[in-house]
Amino acid sequence: MRGNGTTLSAMNYTYTDRSLNSGVYSYRLKQIDFNGSFEYFNLSNEVNIGVPSTFEMSQNYPNPFNPSTKINYDLPKDGLTVLRIFDISGREVSTPVNEIQTAGYYTVNFNGSNLSSGIYIYTLTSNNQTVTKKMLLVK
Repeated sequence: MRGNGTTLSAMNYTYTDRSLNSGVYSYRLKQIDFNGSFEYFNLSNEVNIGVPSTFEMSQNYPNPFNPSTKINYDLPKDGLTVLRIFDISGREVSTPVNEIQTAGYYTVNFNGSNLSSGIYIYTLTSNNQTVTKKMLLVK
């Protein structure tokens, strides 16, 4: 993230850290001056990343996509997790996830370069729960 240089006005910066396992994290800021010298600043607050409270899957992003997209999902419990991709006729074209996963936040990068343009359905199943969404591949 680029800074705003020397200023008398207060500046706000944000950073989003995705795909972290549950736990306590500490962050530090690295300030790099124009001459290349730098200094680290430890931030005073710890960040506690907990386990999700609900089973959820987000809409893929970007959508429409070409050729890759990201699918985020949250698992509140450990268990066998299966993510399947189907074409519009119901034929399974990919299974990017089929494994036991611990509770947490996940991101899957799906590459559809070997698929043709069209609507695809993706389904996430874990611990007897299922959620389904649609995505559009445009080449």
